Amino acid sequence: MKKITIICSVILFLSAFLFISACGNNKNKTTTADSSATQDNSDKESVKIGNQEWMTHNLNVSVFRNGDRIPEAKTEEEWIKAGEDKQPAWCYYNNDKTNGTKYGKIYNWYAVNDFRGLAPQGWRIPAEEDWKALIAGLGGDEGAGAALKSSNEWNDEFSNNTSGFSALPGGIRFVNGTFSELGSMGSWWGLTEEGDEAWTQSLSSGGPDTYGTTMKKAGGNSVRCIKK
Repeated sequence: MKKITIICSVILFLSAFLFISACGNNKNKTTTADSSATQDNSDKESVKIGNQEWMTHNLNVSVFRNGDRIPEAKTEEEWIKAGEDKQPAWCYYNNDKTNGTKYGKIYNWYAVNDFRGLAPQGWRIPAEEDWKALIAGLGGDEGAGAALKSSNEWNDEFSNNTSGFSALPGGIRFVNGTFSELGSMGSWWGLTEEGDEAWTQSLSSGGPDTYGTTMKKAGGNSVRCIKK
């Protein structure tokens, strides 16, 4: 009888172990939860929205996909010169590294379009049509912003993040090096270009609308990547 009891105990232990292991292995790495802080790009946390898959955080890399360093513009003069020379550059908002922890880096379009690749392996920079498809799938320009905005980073009632995109108000940088709109506006580059300007998709506090427009390539915006 004692031998049978021991055997039963062993069987119960193994069953519990296998059950716990199975639960751990079935965790989905694609997230739909709101993320109020930018995370390291190597984890590639993402969300599926319609037929697309998007990163849930702003890009925060300082090297191209081939390993080459992307120059950091630490002063207004360096930012302006990079734009004039049509060279890639990145910065933190107000040149403050702590802003990068939450909002990621700000890039000029020359970094976005560099042949060495800004997006991590398996990802790409969205074009105008990718942004338009995302917005259309969430109800169009008049209203999609509420579904895109992180639910705890915007100072308005128009942010519910039902899409899981978790858009953040990371601000922008103008051609002359001036920073603006941190906490009240988010703007992301598109790969589509029009002369010396390129596509941007923007959100602002105070309303649920989205804004698709163009901006000088020497200006600075956040970057979100879409799955290839």
